[in-house]
Amino acid sequence: MSSKKLRRVGLPPELCDRLSRYQIVNCQHFLSLSPLELMKVTGLSYRGVHELLHTVSKACAPQMQTAYELKTQRSAHLSPAFLSTTLCALDEALHGGVPCGSLTEITGPPGCGKTQFCVMMSVLATLPASLGGLEGAVVYIDTESAFTAERLVEIAESRFPQYFHTEEKLLLTSSRVHLCRELTCEGLLQRLECLEEEIISKGVKLVIVDSIASVVRKEFDPQLQGNIKERNKFLGKGASLLKYLAGEFSIPVILTNQITTHLSGALPSQADLVSPADDLSLSEESTRCCLHVHGYRMGVLSFLKGVCIPEEN
Repeated sequence: MSSKKLRRVGLPPELCDRLSRYQIVNCQHFLSLSPLELMKVTGLSYRGVHELLHTVSKACAPQMQTAYELKTQRSAHLSPAFLSTTLCALDEALHGGVPCGSLTEITGPPGCGKTQFCVMMSVLATLPASLGGLEGAVVYIDTESAFTAERLVEIAESRFPQYFHTEEKLLLTSSRVHLCRELTCEGLLQRLECLEEEIISKGVKLVIVDSIASVVRKEFDPQLQGNIKERNKFLGKGASLLKYLAGEFSIPVILTNQITTHLSGALPSQADLVSPADDLSLSEESTRCCLHVHGYRMGVLSFLKGVCIPEEN
């Protein structure tokens, strides 16, 4: 992965410090320079630079694996396979909860509870393993300024009153949720490219992007020529970064995405749901859950690898 930090590819710390003074901090920065430029900034011989190029190229290139090796690695991994939502019907539909090591997309119309679900999952990820949590930190990327610390505390106290009975535990949980507000596509991509170091240094066990559709709608008008191509390029790059982080660290990554309703007839039941960022349905290993509202009831419609799970009220 070109965004992998040089400190994680086996280069000496002193060399990494020297390269960082020239704003060379990841594999992409390093490999974009010529051997002569690298000789100048590193002070090494041509042979030494050639060896470094081989090391960095090998470290960031995807490794070929057999199907058996991949299966064995997943079976032997010590990390939890799922993060439970504590909602029995949803956990059953998802075969255990939000999967670790892949992406989960939460879609639905505005006001259906996507952000509330993400805040609840933030609380759950910080809980001890004995309560079904991941005992880690959370990176919450908010593109709509919808996140509030007050709501986080309210959900923590209401969902787990016996655990959060002291202010000390509430402070511990709130201090583990790291909020980033990114209101542009460029800012969001830059944040994703820097997340690897944050995940390592802060012990992050869950990444949330709420929402991916917000920045897309603001910056890419589908009616303008060329916007679709740039939009797809942005979504593809963002998806690639998030899938890499999920797989590399075996953590769940949750994205929210809005859908709009266009009625095809007089009955709401005949509505077609269209997502502005629909091509973020990322791969067969990703999970998509659609939240929807019927009157005063909210339901969940889940799609796992294209298979529809019956609605739960």
